[in-house]
This record gives sequence, structure tokens and C-alpha cells, in this order.
Amino acid sequence: MDIRGKITKGKLVFLFLIMALVVLPGIAMGQVHSVSKGDTIHKIAGSYNVSQFALRYTNNVWTDSIYPGQNLTIPQRYTVQKGDTLFLIGKKFGVDYNRIKAASNLKVNSINPGQTLYVPIGRAVNTTSRGSFNWAEIDALARIITAEAASESYITQVAVGAVVLNRVDSPLFPNTIRGVVYQVDSGGKYQFEPVLNGWINRPANETAKKAARDALNGWDPSNGALYFWEHWITNKYLKARPVSVKLDAFTFTY
Repeated sequence: MDIRGKITKGKLVFLFLIMALVVLPGIAMGQVHSVSKGDTIHKIAGSYNVSQFALRYTNNVWTDSIYPGQNLTIPQRYTVQKGDTLFLIGKKFGVDYNRIKAASNLKVNSINPGQTLYVPIGRAVNTTSRGSFNWAEIDALARIITAEAASESYITQVAVGAVVLNRVDSPLFPNTIRGVVYQVDSGGKYQFEPVLNGWINRPANETAKKAARDALNGWDPSNGALYFWEHWITNKYLKARPVSVKLDAFTFTY
């Protein structure tokens, strides 16, 4: 090939790179970080300029226990452009927009140009299914999520669902979802306040239904918790239990 051919080919490559930058503004490609001795979630997040929450969410790591040699996927940063919606961004990356919303710790669906979001591509979660449940059981799970945590972030809603399922798996509680949700303890008290005040009878919203499915598919942001309580709770028994994680206004305990 003569010099003109080489120049033309070089120009084409250059133009392609420029077009890629225009078409995909604000995207930082995800990376995998191999944990070294002395690494912490705080340090790793700072090194890659991502939030600690997004890093934890992407890797389903909700404690500070990480170890040398462990691989952590770095969430992709995305800068919102004019005309973007969570749905369109999710479609662009092939990720459910609820996961982007959760990784970015958003409580609403509205976003603004210039805002930084985190895309949890390759999020490492426990995908072991919790088993088969009938429609009534799944509906009860979605209803309790709606009643308890409709105003909280998506990840907190999944965690509430996971607590119910953790109780199903525990010998300390009934072995069905409805049994757990509607359980009355030996003192005659309902385990969940929405059952007492009737909020459990309200239809589940769509976000809670998705959160229920995520919990049923094995995602447990509560880290195996059996209890949760909100900041205004004064129950000394709950507050004395070991804490697994704090999400929004909820504290999850064992």
C-alpha cells in the first residue's frame, strides 16, 4: 500500500475513535480490580473515582471483609446527557434500569444532564434460586415489600424481601412466605406492622414486584439478616441484635 493509502486508513481509524467518543459520552469502561494487601473498599472506590455504595452494590459486598486476590468489578461511570432516561441508559448497557437506579442510590426515576450514574455491569450476586413459590406467596412477598419500604431505595426493598426469605429458611420461623408475613408471636403480636394496620392488603407496586423477584433469585443485600428496623424504633430487643448492614432508614440485624 502506498503512503496515501496508509494516511487514509489512519484517518479512518482516527475518525472512528472520535465518533465513538461522541456517541458514547460520559462512559468509563468497567475494570476488574484484584485486591491487594492493605486495600479497603474506601481506598479502592477512591482510586477509581466511584462511590463506595456503587462498588459494594456491583460486587454484592456489604461488609468490610475483602481479601488479597479477590476480584472486584468496578462499576461504570456514566454522565447523564440531554434526553437520557434511566430506561434508555439501561437499554444502552443491557442492564435493568432498576439496577442502575440502585447502584446510583437513587430514590426517584428523574435524572438531570451532567449527573453521574453508576452502571453495575457484571454485578456479582448470589444467583442461587430460593426455590419455587406459588403466585399467592410471591404476591405476599411483594405486598410486604411495598408496605414496609415503598419509599426506600430499590436495594433496601430487595433487602426487606430477603429478610422474609431468610426467615422461611430459618427453623425459628414458619417455612412459607405467607406464614412468615402473617406470623403472630407467642405474645399475640404481629411480626410485621403492615399486617396489623392493614397496609398489607394494598396491591404491590411494580418496583416491589421486581424486588421480590430479585430476592427470590438469590440476591440478599441484607447479608442473611432475620430482622430489620427503622431509625425511630425503640425496641431494645431489636437494637441489641448484631447489625448486618444499614440501608437508607433501615437497620438489618441477625
